[in-house]
Amino acid sequence: MATSNNLSVPADTVPASDPALESKLVESTGKSSRTGVLIVNADDWGRNVETTDRILECVLRGAVSSASAMVLMEDSERAAAIARERGVDVGLHLNFTTPFSATVASGRLTEHHERVAHFLLRNRLSQVVYHPGLTSSFEYLMAAQLEEFRRLYGEEPHRVDGHHHMHLCANVLFAGLLPAGTIARRNLSFQPGEKSGVNRFYRGLIDRLLARRHRLTDFFFSLPPLEPAERLHRIFALASQSVVEVESHPVSPEEYRFLAGGEIFGRTGAVRVASFRSFSFNS
Repeated sequence: MATSNNLSVPADTVPASDPALESKLVESTGKSSRTGVLIVNADDWGRNVETTDRILECVLRGAVSSASAMVLMEDSERAAAIARERGVDVGLHLNFTTPFSATVASGRLTEHHERVAHFLLRNRLSQVVYHPGLTSSFEYLMAAQLEEFRRLYGEEPHRVDGHHHMHLCANVLFAGLLPAGTIARRNLSFQPGEKSGVNRFYRGLIDRLLARRHRLTDFFFSLPPLEPAERLHRIFALASQSVVEVESHPVSPEEYRFLAGGEIFGRTGAVRVASFRSFSFNS
């Protein structure tokens, strides 16, 4: 389970969390680290110029602490150069569903990607079905994106997540394609009653499988919906005692205004927005 490194915040400096809610969330998603930190991560770094630039602005304003980088996309090269120059904390954002837009993408890569994307996007249940006929395509796409990340960033990715959360699909998880020991994004955390019992059981099972080979945060939420305000209040309050990742997309006008305009700081109180690299994870 994830634990932070000397980043605890005095409990009386943040809005009080709901003990009953936290207890139930911890029971369904993992044991709390009891030492808190809030990670605001922006997805799709490098997808295109607008997306990269909006994320960078939010990073420079301190509203976004980390980013997940797409490779083999039209702005991947420039985004990597910016990340290296600015010291942006970047992980790999695996892409199995959106066409690669970089000129370096080969015909063979495109062919494998089209096959996988067609399967995954066919219906909502495709993600949970293991397709043996696509094993080699998933392996090829995984290897190609890891190799391109190494080329662009000069290092192995220390964390991995997925575009449309497809890093959690059966063909990736059950084949053990995610690099062992990396920080992996867990399933979205929900309040009790938000999803069916079967849904919560499946998500819990996947998270337990992830935890065998990877390091996880305590909780994971999406930034939207921004209203009602009580929702974000509870999420940010959890970060006073737990490691919480919040996924954002600053290319969205609503999220961009919330982050770049500084409204987020009025919501977080004394909970510090920190990057993945600012503290250590224990397996």
